[in-house]
Amino acid sequence: QVQLAESGGGAVQTGGSLRLSCAASVSIFTINTMGWYRQAPGKQRELVATITSGVNLNYADSVKGRFTISRDNAKRTMYLQMNSLKPEDTAVYYCRVVYGVTFYWGQGTQVTVSS
Repeated sequence: QVQLAESGGGAVQTGGSLRLSCAASVSIFTINTMGWYRQAPGKQRELVATITSGVNLNYADSVKGRFTISRDNAKRTMYLQMNSLKPEDTAVYYCRVVYGVTFYWGQGTQVTVSS
């Protein structure tokens, strides 16, 4: 069983920055794929970014060049640095890991970007 706790969300103006964190209850050294997803009101949950094997990074086109995903295995934490935020980035952000053959999700953290 893996518990994930997101933090770092909040309200910012257009062009602002936030850094989200996702802390895991277990060591993440052996977790291959970790990722961030988001869900805006009335929309489906969508992929934001993934980090695989700590090396391969994948981003949604809408966030490329603005968001950076990273992980610190020693701290059991994954991060999402979000810069140049836009109103369309407003959503609940979730972290997800694949541990063994099971997907685990965090509870989500709200990000609100005002114009």
